[in-house]
Amino acid sequence: MDPNGGKKGVFNRLSKYEAKKRLNREPFTRKTISFYRYVAIKNAISLRDKLYLEWKDLFVLGRIYIAKEGINAQLSVPENTWEDFISNINSYPEFKAMRFKYAIEDDGKSFFKLTIKVRDQIVADGLKRNEYDVSNVGKHLDAVSWNNAIDNGATVIDMRNHYESEIGRFKGAICPQTETFKEELPKVRELLSGKENKKILLYCTGGIRCEKASAYLKHHGFVNVNQLHGGIIDYARQLQQNSNLENKFEGKNFVFDERLGERISDTIISACHQCGSPSDTHINCKNVDCNLLFIQCEQCREEHEGCCSPDCISTIKMPPDIQKMTSKKRKNNKRFHSHRKLDLSKAFKK
Repeated sequence: MDPNGGKKGVFNRLSKYEAKKRLNREPFTRKTISFYRYVAIKNAISLRDKLYLEWKDLFVLGRIYIAKEGINAQLSVPENTWEDFISNINSYPEFKAMRFKYAIEDDGKSFFKLTIKVRDQIVADGLKRNEYDVSNVGKHLDAVSWNNAIDNGATVIDMRNHYESEIGRFKGAICPQTETFKEELPKVRELLSGKENKKILLYCTGGIRCEKASAYLKHHGFVNVNQLHGGIIDYARQLQQNSNLENKFEGKNFVFDERLGERISDTIISACHQCGSPSDTHINCKNVDCNLLFIQCEQCREEHEGCCSPDCISTIKMPPDIQKMTSKKRKNNKRFHSHRKLDLSKAFKK
């Protein structure tokens, strides 16, 4: 068995470099989508292997989590296999008539390989099973109803991580400065203490975190819980379809793929972590053994070679064999991790 929960060999062995090179040679266009569904899955490992083999043949790329409680997927699907992909999805009773959310800004390079993993949960929340009921969630609001609720004074809560809300958020939203969804849930409950009978609005990227969050709050006595249907992604789609609809979202929507964000409004609400100039462009440090996620403006990217510190610049200039020797001292190899405890503006100051 491979560590992702599938049969040995039923996973992508390509390196990141090889996968990106192959993606750039593709003669067709792609579309980026996301979807999720809470549904009972009897054998997640078996389903994982079937989907991998079927989607691999359709040249699907992306990151998918499967658990007994359902599926959470972000995908890149070729235009020329799109209809086959839809037929494949509909062939599974658990996924029939799935609602997709489409990327707002899409260059076809959102993912470079197919990864399907079996997890205990499709969203890690740290909750006990008796602390929520996903069949009892908040009321789903479309963009018009959402805007009206904001105008009428409802309390708006951002259910995303701090680095997501840093570059984009709804005007007036409460943004818990947390690093994980697991950490955020009890924090939100604490922030909303005393507002059990008030109108609460929850939002996240595509809606999945709000399903758990609204169920959690309702379980703990909040009676008027609402959530943005389809999340920020679908809100942006509705803005495109309705020119009379006011955009109450400022900045970018952070996304967990190679794009790292898609612009929802022209307003820039954040700053470069190195020089402080207006910027909302996230990058991962070019030193792969650091991989720090941070905001870097174009000038700093050129000046600091896409790195977060002088040490990382020195590392990327080392011969490959020396880099491998020093990789044992890696700081963090996770794609998304916090910069909050670091002051990057001081990194290059003597």
